Amino acid sequence: MKKSMKTRLIIIALALAVCLIFLVWFAARPGEPFSARVSGTSGGPAFEVRVEKPRMDRFLFGILPTKIEAKLLGGELRFDHASAGAKIGSVGQDHLELSANGWDLLIETDGEGRVAQGTRLVFPIEIAEIQWTLRCRPADPAKGYLNATTRPGSNVLDGGFLIELARCEDAKTGEILDTEAGGNPGDAWPSSPLTLRGSFEGMTQQPSSEPKPDRPKLN
Repeated sequence: MKKSMKTRLIIIALALAVCLIFLVWFAARPGEPFSARVSGTSGGPAFEVRVEKPRMDRFLFGILPTKIEAKLLGGELRFDHASAGAKIGSVGQDHLELSANGWDLLIETDGEGRVAQGTRLVFPIEIAEIQWTLRCRPADPAKGYLNATTRPGSNVLDGGFLIELARCEDAKTGEILDTEAGGNPGDAWPSSPLTLRGSFEGMTQQPSSEPKPDRPKLN
């Protein structure tokens, strides 16, 4: 009896190991890197924007790598220059405006590289089987950066950004998400900041159409 149980445990362990190896292989399959997508634009402007949920708000509390989770479950939170309705707004050393259908991103800095409170992201997301449109902003003070480098002899910018979005609300009502999003009363979603990251290349500098950071915040 003991030998039979031991054999079963060995078989289960081997099956789990095979599943793990498959998942790692599946996630490691080469996708099209950002640089390859940029080269496909014949030197034109290109960008990619991603939103990463905190571990506690992910499937199985984030025990799966984000790449595996996205491939298995879908619902990856991202858009780029090839997305439907993609547009490039104003671009500069201290600001960046990008959008696509359902997405609207504005990043502002204070001129010294620090992310300003005018920064915000509006995007669609499904939470607790309900479709939402969220408006998220950084904490005060904000955590993150916007790096933009001018190409020699031109006004074209390349760069990247990484920002924590700590405050999210329903874009339609302005209210935080708690019980409607599957949480406890008073517990705002997300449970910890979202991570906003992205890259851009070949962007021509244009003046910002938004108020400066020291002016009233956007609604």
